[in-house]
Amino acid sequence: MIQLVLIRHGKSDWGDPGLADHDRTLNDRGLRDAPRMAERLAASVVGIERLLSSTAVRARTTAQIFGDTLGVAPKLDPDLYLAPAATLFEKAAVTGAAAVMVVAHDPGLSDLAATLSGGGIDHMPTCAVARFVWRSGSWDDVAGRVADEWSFDTPRDAAE
Repeated sequence: MIQLVLIRHGKSDWGDPGLADHDRTLNDRGLRDAPRMAERLAASVVGIERLLSSTAVRARTTAQIFGDTLGVAPKLDPDLYLAPAATLFEKAAVTGAAAVMVVAHDPGLSDLAATLSGGGIDHMPTCAVARFVWRSGSWDDVAGRVADEWSFDTPRDAAE
């Protein structure tokens, strides 16, 4: 079984227009949503072996919150910053782990989620979590293939 969990970083702070995009932090909503979404994910998923994160501050912070909740340390990868869908998938695949979580950015995450869900997910809002499972095969076998099952959760769903 191969499992891939995609997480878009929490809502970021735009309060300092002079701050580089890479250095933007989470705003209050992002700091509220990330722990709530991490708890929701922890209730439904087990066995995450690797947690990969963009080096951007907002992604690193989100990854640390999810990692603390799920008991897995984030590994920072500068190639995940604003990465396209193919790079996001490739970085997960080269870990060789059966269960990988990736915290990164749009539009790459939305593009990858759309592909793996067969178009069922068209946009990953901030702090959204998309989980994809292939019941058999290796990373090479599942590349570009619609997942056997998938789920999608957003902070808006968590608030209801």
